[in-house]
Amino acid sequence: MATEERVVECDLAVVGAGPSGLFATYYAGFRGLSVALVDSLPELGGQVTAMYPEKAILDVAGFPDVKGRDLVEGLVAQALSAKPELLLGRTAAGLECDDDGLTLTLDDGTAVRAKAMVITAGIGKFSPRPLPAADGWIGRGVEFFVPAFEPYRDQDVVIVGGGDSAFDWAIHLEPIARSVTLVHRRDAFRAHQRTVEEVLASSVQVVTRAEVAALRDADGGTTGPLAELELVVDGEPRVVPAQAVVAALGFVADLGPLQQWGLETHRRHVVVDSSMRTSLPRVFAAGDITEYPGKVRLIAVGFGEAATAVNNAAVVIDPTAHVFPGHSSEGS
Repeated sequence: MATEERVVECDLAVVGAGPSGLFATYYAGFRGLSVALVDSLPELGGQVTAMYPEKAILDVAGFPDVKGRDLVEGLVAQALSAKPELLLGRTAAGLECDDDGLTLTLDDGTAVRAKAMVITAGIGKFSPRPLPAADGWIGRGVEFFVPAFEPYRDQDVVIVGGGDSAFDWAIHLEPIARSVTLVHRRDAFRAHQRTVEEVLASSVQVVTRAEVAALRDADGGTTGPLAELELVVDGEPRVVPAQAVVAALGFVADLGPLQQWGLETHRRHVVVDSSMRTSLPRVFAAGDITEYPGKVRLIAVGFGEAATAVNNAAVVIDPTAHVFPGHSSEGS
């Protein structure tokens, strides 16, 4: 006998449980809306939880310095106050819109029937760019993320990359690891200048115009534990000790099924107007996934976009409602 399809009914569907999605969920509850929150990852927090739980986040208003995990913890507590239906570990697959609402189909067969939707899917599904020389070493000394620092204590760590993640991890691992070497193929870096200056002023050895040629165990082979890494620096070979390598080379992003929904997109981002409306009726977007003139991709910006999207969605859901509901600090 076939299993009956599960149908979840709500006022607002939120697709993406990162910071913007969590705040959108809270704000929907603040507006008195019922919410279903969908994410392909098995836990709340999006990329921050999956990749940067120990990263110090410096550009969220009211927090001079907050770890990713602590920020997510607060956002989750706030979002859960809306009593959302959590649909985690499931990918949004299909979308159908009509005059009365929309139906979002998930990859497990669940159908979410909502009156409006906010897409807060960040960069979509992401996979790390590979380090060719590290073939066969993934999970044996080579990782793509640093979710915790303690496992690297007293190790020689090599970080490959020149972006924000590479430099952030270098800063955090420097007081824990025996040594930290940051390797980049160019002299110029993509990371924030303040972080670059902090690394350059530290004990981290920065090696530029360099590529990773090989990884070896203590006997010069590939079957034992990782012991050293061979670089080619300005055409010359150089060997550095390494019991751990972090390949921070960025990610390949994929919007997946969202690209088939008929949304107007630009360079893998969803185009929105000043109300955070997309090209589809009843569908809004917020956070890193959005694109409009002057867009700045910061968590702080995503919070504002989430509130804008939910407030405008509230009017679509109930035409008698007002876009601005009043301040949350006002009494009833």
